[in-house]
Amino acid sequence: MSFSLANGIQPGNRRFNVALLPQRTWTPFLPLCALSKSEIMSLRVLELIFFFYFATHIPITLFIDLQALLPEHVYPQPLKDLLKWYAADFKDPMVLDPPEWFKSFVFCEALLQTPFFPIAAYAFLKGGCKWIRIPAIVYSTHVATTLIPILAHILFYQFPLKPNPGPQTVRERWLLVSIYAPYLLVPVLLLLTMLMSSTYNASSKPGNVSAKAKKKN
Repeated sequence: MSFSLANGIQPGNRRFNVALLPQRTWTPFLPLCALSKSEIMSLRVLELIFFFYFATHIPITLFIDLQALLPEHVYPQPLKDLLKWYAADFKDPMVLDPPEWFKSFVFCEALLQTPFFPIAAYAFLKGGCKWIRIPAIVYSTHVATTLIPILAHILFYQFPLKPNPGPQTVRERWLLVSIYAPYLLVPVLLLLTMLMSSTYNASSKPGNVSAKAKKKN
């Protein structure tokens, strides 16, 4: 049953003084803004993790990953030696003699992901940039999808010993998995943050939020 505060009438036709009522302002933005200090700090930690992830991804992609696509003469010898050292120590032949399917992932990284890295790094360093939500969802879904076949290949493929030896023992396989795993875990964490954080998820409609708030009181 509805009643009018302006007329000072409540159910049962009893008058009362409106000024004595506790004053409260309803706002549809309350659930988005009224975060606790711990929630704000937790979100900021996540944003800094995402910033570090994207910022470090830029040199890794340009100086290491793209060696799988570009001619050798493009890179100086120290960078080529660094890649060979990594491939030998961590038993990762895919970066020295990449199969075609792996090259397709690196091509997507160069064409689609690399331009996004500085934009995302800026957005998460600044924090609270809601416009990054949809691009971040697209990026994280794409990258997580590409990492699944890579990790499966590392765990189950029978790598040859020559010319570039791959992982043979369980320990060597899991060591190589640990190198690639952050590029699955961080995008999944990014996806969950974009979907579940009230700071980035603006799917709640003002009318619905206001109605829920009134119902609770």
